[in-house]
Amino acid sequence: MTPLPRPRREWHSLPFPLALLEIKRQRELLRAHNLHDTYGAGGERPRRPSPKLLPYRSYDGSGYDPDDVDMGRAGTRFDRNCALPETFPEAEDKGLFEPSPREVSRQLLARRSGFRPAPSLNMLAAAWIQFQNHGWFSHGDNRTDEPLDVPLAADDGWPACPMLVRRSRPDPVPHSDPTRPPTYENTVTHWWDGSQIYGSSEERCRALRTGERGRLAMAGGRLPDESAPGLSGIDLTGFNDNYWVGLSLLHTLFAKEHNAICDRIAAAHPTWGDERLFQTARLVNAAVMAKIHTVEWTPAVVDRPVTRAAMHINWYGVLPARMRGRVGRLGRGETLSGILGSPTDHHTAPFSMTEEFVTSYRLHPLMRDEYAIHSHRTGALIERTDFEALQALATRKAVDRWGWSDLLYSFGVMNPGDITLHNHPDCLRDLTRVSGERVDLGTVDVLRDRERGVPRYAAFRAALHRPPVTGFEELTGGDVGLAAELREVYDGRLDRVDTMVGMYAEPRPRGFAFSDTAFRVFVLMASRRLKSDRFFTTDYRPEVYTPEGLEWIERTGMVDVLLRHHPELARPLHGVRNAFSPWRMLRPGGIN
Repeated sequence: MTPLPRPRREWHSLPFPLALLEIKRQRELLRAHNLHDTYGAGGERPRRPSPKLLPYRSYDGSGYDPDDVDMGRAGTRFDRNCALPETFPEAEDKGLFEPSPREVSRQLLARRSGFRPAPSLNMLAAAWIQFQNHGWFSHGDNRTDEPLDVPLAADDGWPACPMLVRRSRPDPVPHSDPTRPPTYENTVTHWWDGSQIYGSSEERCRALRTGERGRLAMAGGRLPDESAPGLSGIDLTGFNDNYWVGLSLLHTLFAKEHNAICDRIAAAHPTWGDERLFQTARLVNAAVMAKIHTVEWTPAVVDRPVTRAAMHINWYGVLPARMRGRVGRLGRGETLSGILGSPTDHHTAPFSMTEEFVTSYRLHPLMRDEYAIHSHRTGALIERTDFEALQALATRKAVDRWGWSDLLYSFGVMNPGDITLHNHPDCLRDLTRVSGERVDLGTVDVLRDRERGVPRYAAFRAALHRPPVTGFEELTGGDVGLAAELREVYDGRLDRVDTMVGMYAEPRPRGFAFSDTAFRVFVLMASRRLKSDRFFTTDYRPEVYTPEGLEWIERTGMVDVLLRHHPELARPLHGVRNAFSPWRMLRPGGIN
């Protein structure tokens, strides 16, 4: 008998240099085969050159590319990481509800034996990724007419049967070719430009500014109240959907950071007016956030020497970070000095966010049902609260009640949830939105992928060039009990396992907070967000950012941002190298 070929070793089991080379190989493979333009080459979105390349970020994301003025603009489509023929939505009478998304939520997502923490992370890490997501993608308001009717089991107990879920908002300018899958519009800019703080239109952005010295509007150290009908209690900021205290902490912190950058730039350039100061500070602030995400948040959630090195190489190159500050870039490539300042490259498709990228960041298990508020001075427990008191129209009341310092400290010492099955928070599986709509986000997450044509797990995994799994036990890493649950819910069909469920179920590399399958999308899209953006590549230079702006970026990490605006947190942050890992816990009555 001919022996079976020896299975290829996974990258994370290879020696360090080989693992680093394998990640690079994967990225090149994905760049070549997993960028698919939903507009196609038929002129559906004519590529018009940018009239002028402005030395600052536009309000709506247009004008970044010299040959394509609309690339990445708010109101352009999501693209795909899976080939277009694989991305047709599942029909309502042929698979969309099989198995019922609600039963997947009840049987596989719901917390059964209590909260499972992610001990290597803190709640700022959970809030941070939602904060970043809101600057990258939004499908807009879902349709209120003709909702999807999700079937419920007889013993479900949901107050309305069937469960009604709004349909995804269709592309306002859909194509008319029935041989192509439907498309969806990103209502925010695709770029890494801080649009969650600044908005994705000039009208929204100007409503957030003072009109003087480039500054964002603040009142008493906080963002103004939205105050629009039905939204009082939520901060006025660039994007405030699904708002809660975790977002308020970060939106406010980086609005303060913007204003501090304005003051630094104004001190060096006293003749500059409001618009130039604002635009320069925005460039610097967006780059600070991109740096924090690349070299701090990501290494916290995929914590292995090789991934830490890979993220360092993305930003700095293989040379030590301090060397670039002294001698500048060496060469034009990415290897020695990183992506910053290298030539722009979109690879095989115009830059955009993708539907599969959205899927990979369905990380609701990070959220808790209960939150402990502690004193930042003594560490003493002040109060325990549920999520309801921290979200939506209660957000600003919660800040009034507990204050920035205690909330930041509490988030810094509190673990988020582990990203796994049976750990989806109850508070999000029965959530009442600002609109009054009652939803189970576990059900919605499963349904959205099917509705938007994200392939199910086995096909998704294959599309990302991962070896197939041959059974439920292999999928779950030998967890026989969990394999039996999956087999029952999916009627023994491995090919029907939902992508999100499969990614939660698969064994993760040591140190990883999320799955290796999701990491493949990240390997492609994380560097792409930098490499396609001229403000991180060809225009990452002192003539655009100012020397003071580049120095600010170089010297700033998340701990620096926190201490700049909240020096009272110095004790719990003492010795903390990564602000997204648990902070130093103060002990009531002890020597701290």
